[in-house]
Amino acid sequence: MKAITLNHLEKIEQTKIEMIDFYDSATNDYEFWSKDLNMHFGYYVPFKNNPFARNTMLNEMNNQVLNRLNIPKDKSNLIDLGCGVGGTIRYALKKHKNLTTFGVTLSSFQVKKGNALLKEKKGTIINENYNNTSFQTNTFDSALAIESLCHSGHKKESLQEAYRVLKPGGRFVIADAFLKKEESELCYGANYSHRRLCDHWSLTNLGSINNVKKDLERSGFKNITIEDISFRVAPSVLHVPFAIVGFILKKIVALNSIKRESLHNLKGSFYALLSGLHMKSFGYYIISCTK
Repeated sequence: MKAITLNHLEKIEQTKIEMIDFYDSATNDYEFWSKDLNMHFGYYVPFKNNPFARNTMLNEMNNQVLNRLNIPKDKSNLIDLGCGVGGTIRYALKKHKNLTTFGVTLSSFQVKKGNALLKEKKGTIINENYNNTSFQTNTFDSALAIESLCHSGHKKESLQEAYRVLKPGGRFVIADAFLKKEESELCYGANYSHRRLCDHWSLTNLGSINNVKKDLERSGFKNITIEDISFRVAPSVLHVPFAIVGFILKKIVALNSIKRESLHNLKGSFYALLSGLHMKSFGYYIISCTK
């Protein structure tokens, strides 16, 4: 039993190292996915977003998450747990002039690039682990995590840290892909897609939505609302094969080689699409809750 626990811890640490290397090397590739460097999928609203204009859907995901945070009109502060280069933070600062923002990421490259993009704005990105930040307890009015907690398997420690840094009454919103059942219950095709997705995007695993809800409750969160938005996200996911082909052609025309991390990113995107086809096993959710 002890050896299994040790192996599990070693796997988590190795995944963290791979994730840092992945984002240090592949972050610039996301400029092809999103001109605003949104490192996530989008949210489609009929007659509002153009399903062929990917960036409008990616920013709509930012908008949907921020709407659920109920950010007040007076001074407020927000933390993005796993912020990338701050695409969501920059969107939030445009939408809410009263806001002060912080983001945390393990990638030193993202810290440098993100802070350069946030110059003269009320936003700061720091190099920290979202499972164990240096912020004092009861610091933030709002917290969000868009496709970031999956890197640590949506584990309880991540949720507990979000609870700790939030002020009483503060709101927490997660937007991410989750398993609809336990990993051991996945069919062969779903399990294969899940493992390949995790391998190429440096994830430990996706958490199951039922377990995540229980862990939120155990952490102390209340008023938990879970929305399955898979069909809202699907139009942006369908951009994946075209984005992959376009990215490769761009590299070929420019006579540039494709980095190993970029190949992992492309393969991970393909398996994200493949996973989405297993609708009984995977879903994309927005989870909203209050401390």
